[in-house]
Amino acid sequence: MTMTALNATATPMTAEQRAQFERDGYLVIKGALSSAEVEHYAGALDRYYDAQAAAGSVAPGASLHHLSAVASMPEVVGLIDHPKTFPFVWSMLGWNVHIYHSHLDVHPQITTKKPYRFEWHQDGGRQNRELESDPRPRLSVKLAFWLSDVSVPDRGNFTVVPGSHLINRIEGPPRRDVEWPEPEGAVQVCAEPGDAVFFDRRLWHTRSDNYSEITRKGMFFAYSHRWSYARDENDALYETEAFKGFTPIQKQLLAAKLAAPGEIPGDHQWGHYPATTPLHSFLKENGALDPSYPPLQP
Repeated sequence: MTMTALNATATPMTAEQRAQFERDGYLVIKGALSSAEVEHYAGALDRYYDAQAAAGSVAPGASLHHLSAVASMPEVVGLIDHPKTFPFVWSMLGWNVHIYHSHLDVHPQITTKKPYRFEWHQDGGRQNRELESDPRPRLSVKLAFWLSDVSVPDRGNFTVVPGSHLINRIEGPPRRDVEWPEPEGAVQVCAEPGDAVFFDRRLWHTRSDNYSEITRKGMFFAYSHRWSYARDENDALYETEAFKGFTPIQKQLLAAKLAAPGEIPGDHQWGHYPATTPLHSFLKENGALDPSYPPLQP
């Protein structure tokens, strides 16, 4: 099962959605996946978890957090340009994008109380030490697809401080193991299976502990501009039969080279050659380029 942006109208996010995203730093996309899609992707994730457990890579009943989602599990490629969610990505970042980081997550029930650890963070790692502006630039956005029921708190919910993407620092303990109150205004985001959360990488967030009987399952895809470093390791994926069947936009999003060596002099990830960038062509053909918004300018 694959569903791609090529199967959908190129409809950008609405002005209201953009305003909410700019205000809160995140949006919940209700019903992004159909029940059949949830079953398909949750089943694929269950099989992957079982295979990792059988290989001894994951202890039975332990959590799984694996990077390079599509390289690990090519059957999830339909999520990376899903028509219900991908328009939010290009509406914010434009057409010169790829997935620089992704992960598959399975978090079973925690049966004993965990030692305290302060896990609040912004995505991006050293970006948050080395960039000087206040607030720091967005640089990337992320989609989280929920394949389990997190419609009530304390099931491993995505937990955020709305509006904190515009704040470079929050108060925290001197060491991560020192118990500390939750940041003021923190909320657990509740979502049904098939909902997605679209968020700014600068949003201060963490994950609630899952003491429920429901295994928390999700897939996460982080998008940035093609001139940024890709953390996912996809080289082996490019040599597979599965990759040959991916669409041009999917190959772009997986950081594959878009022109053969010497085909276009100087062609590289900086977006100087829009004609070689499949997403640019798709948006142009569908009248979705917007001269008033710099990332979507032709």
